[in-house]
Amino acid sequence: MQNTDALLAMEDGSLWPGTALGAIGIRTGEIVFHTGMTGYQEVLTDPSYHGQIVVMTQPHIGNYGTNPEDDESDRAWVAGFVMRAISPIASNWKSTQALPDYLSDHEVVGITDVDTRALVRHIRDYGAMRAALCSSNPDPESLIATARATRDMNGLDLAREVTCDKPYSWTPDDSARSVNTSPQLSMPLRHVVAYDFGIKRNILRMLHSHGCRVTVVPAQTSASNVLDLQPDGILLSNGPGDPAAMCYAIDNVKELLGQKPMFGICLGHQILALALGARTYKLKFGHRGSNHPVKHKLTDGVEISSHNHGFAVEANSLPEGTEISHINLNDGCVEGLRMSPLNAFGVQYHPEASPGPHDSDALFDEFVALMETGAISRE
Repeated sequence: MQNTDALLAMEDGSLWPGTALGAIGIRTGEIVFHTGMTGYQEVLTDPSYHGQIVVMTQPHIGNYGTNPEDDESDRAWVAGFVMRAISPIASNWKSTQALPDYLSDHEVVGITDVDTRALVRHIRDYGAMRAALCSSNPDPESLIATARATRDMNGLDLAREVTCDKPYSWTPDDSARSVNTSPQLSMPLRHVVAYDFGIKRNILRMLHSHGCRVTVVPAQTSASNVLDLQPDGILLSNGPGDPAAMCYAIDNVKELLGQKPMFGICLGHQILALALGARTYKLKFGHRGSNHPVKHKLTDGVEISSHNHGFAVEANSLPEGTEISHINLNDGCVEGLRMSPLNAFGVQYHPEASPGPHDSDALFDEFVALMETGAISRE
């Protein structure tokens, strides 16, 4: 093996050398890949990536720098960051900091000059697995042992590690970026209580831009405490980890079903399905990127959508009366469901994008309409 100052080791014994970037140290997590051409800063700060080492398939990363407005939370959550090449310049009118400095300031261990095409093919062939990344004096055998000793994503409740400490009311500050959606209303019309399983800021921006007042609550908040807040609707957010391990969230959603309109996104969609009595399973290497085609079964339309999930809902486990509204055109997995009698629906992908296209903005309109009319749209 060639000399290197950084090394990625995987539990299957494979080694991937490169050049160190960002923070110094060793990080462990599940190795996954993201297929978006842009959005590296949103990926870094998305709590759904907690516990994961992310490989970017786009070969040239960092060319437009970073800026405070594009953070999806108040810190970076990825366990490690893997790139083919880091841009030597950052050229964008919004950029305030180059990516290498951003990684260092946010204590993210990175590695560049990696053959990411071969690495992604390896993950596709053998599946997402445990890995360890070292950016200083790596010892190959020790690093492989470290990868094999790290915690497995199956059965892992990570929402507890990323959720907020206490409830708070969310309003955008003066620096918040605009969103491509309906005009801002001067007075909020509906009160949404959002469970924070690892919520992204753009979900909150989208709700606000659709005329909603938002209260964010910790992942373990009881159903009775949510109802005490007198919401018009309940949002179940995205987040990391195995949804089946979140028994407390499943039980709370069971209690809330039918009492208020409910909208689940990504992990929230999976928790909704589990509360309805379905099962979830782990995908071989997951869906992560901003270019996944999803078919809307009720209209036959196709949306290009943003994804970040390693688990999915088992279609044949859904109870009678639950409608599969969306499917993934790449592998046929469940991408959306609705239980009309209970005024509840969810999608596996990210309608708020960040990064990604805005094909699915209308789902927020649907949620608002559901709070106003009590009927789920079929469009």
